[in-house]
Amino acid sequence: MARGDGRLNHDLLPGEKGPQDACGVFGVWAPGEEVSKLTFYGLYALQHRGQEAAGIAVSNGEQILVFKDTGLVSQVFDESALESLQGHIAVGHARYSTTGGGGWQNAQPTLGDTAGGTVALAHNGNLTNQFALRDMLAERYPSAPQPPLRGRPSPSEIARGNTTDTAILTALFAGDPDHTLEATAAEVLPHVQGAFSLVFMDEHTLYAARDPQGIRPLVLGRLDRGWVVASETPALDICGASFVREIEPGELIAIDADGLRSTRFAEAKPKGCVFEYVYLARPDTSINGKVVQESRVEMGRVLAREHPVEADLVIPTPESGTPAAIGYAEESGIPYGQGMVKNSYVGRTFIQPSQTIRQLGIRLKLNPLKHVVAGKRLVVVDDSIVRGNTQRALIRMLREAGAAEIHVRISSPPVKWPCFYGIDFATRAELIANGLTVDDIAQSIGADSLGYISAEGMIAATEQPTERLCSACFTGEYPVPLNDLDRLGERSMDKPRIPITPVTRHQHDTPEGAQQ
Repeated sequence: MARGDGRLNHDLLPGEKGPQDACGVFGVWAPGEEVSKLTFYGLYALQHRGQEAAGIAVSNGEQILVFKDTGLVSQVFDESALESLQGHIAVGHARYSTTGGGGWQNAQPTLGDTAGGTVALAHNGNLTNQFALRDMLAERYPSAPQPPLRGRPSPSEIARGNTTDTAILTALFAGDPDHTLEATAAEVLPHVQGAFSLVFMDEHTLYAARDPQGIRPLVLGRLDRGWVVASETPALDICGASFVREIEPGELIAIDADGLRSTRFAEAKPKGCVFEYVYLARPDTSINGKVVQESRVEMGRVLAREHPVEADLVIPTPESGTPAAIGYAEESGIPYGQGMVKNSYVGRTFIQPSQTIRQLGIRLKLNPLKHVVAGKRLVVVDDSIVRGNTQRALIRMLREAGAAEIHVRISSPPVKWPCFYGIDFATRAELIANGLTVDDIAQSIGADSLGYISAEGMIAATEQPTERLCSACFTGEYPVPLNDLDRLGERSMDKPRIPITPVTRHQHDTPEGAQQ
């Protein structure tokens, strides 16, 4: 599908699956503002992080309403839906599923009952110990004979109504009748492992928390009359908030009428995802003081130094390869050009291509500029190779357009391991870099030559110390334990998803829209 910010995922071929994004979260506390509309535009800026479902929950101080459904942000919400969400606190979510199935029942924010009201929670990332958390939930709040709270499901029933790790976390936050949400969250969070950037709220307070490794980004912004929390800085820009700082790894913040307060639930052990710099984050996002676009251009420069080649033209794979292609051209002195045209209106396609169109594959979304590439020795720059199907189709298309030579350059090292922290790669068996040399891969995709950036060069372009970054998808060295994989018999780590069996539906989550 096309990404919300206009970039393309690797699934340019019908049925092709590349590295799918983590989710996007947004939260705002702003009395006197139209918080539902601020959240809508914040999610719009984060659409590239998830295109399966979207949702917004709003509190007016007395009750929380939620509206969520499958589809893009612009498809889920219209003016009337946003007008129905009145209040001064909101949390929102744009979802790509890395645990649990798709569908509206797994859309976020998730809801649960607390001692004093309701919790609405949005999660970016993936938990690695959700079975241990489920055991904790069953031990603390057994489903029987506990009566429902205020006529609603018990905490364990909440978790069963949704097949995501987020539902388990919501139930743990919601279940303690003797403590506030803030106290319960502070007690539960030290037991949670994996990647989690959380934005959640009750009727009066907005909360945000980030895992001790800070794997997924989360930033804090200031409005004239309030505060904003978001996955990436462009979501602050779009609603007029000024950047304050990043939420620290292991930090829990709370925002209410008394202001902002911060506590620490775990020691910070930073391991930010390097793939955010390579591909996931928007080019205009700032992470650790570095604009992502600058890192990607520098990766291209490093590529040119590490893998030079005589050529006539440098072209990107639109649009994820564009910054690195610019850097490669600058460093090599080879002219940069546009060798392919993207159809900007090919997005979430509900009508499947006919067999004839399917056989044309990538031409549905890209078409070469024959007068530009014919007779040229090309350097084609992309951010990564997963299965190799897309690159194979691209190269075939460029050769048919008359390209004399095609030299592929990739601005990340070979992807050899699945991600368990929020990126849905293919399984290890499907990753083309497993079991093949670089020359083998070049032959497989039909390139005259192939060069990957070194891990050292990629990391240097981020201007972050190696020890502060997670590069497990390239190295297989996972910074957070993967203990629950043993319970699934997945010791080979061939599956990037850790499914939770669905049982029943949570009554809050109905497809009709806004619910109390």
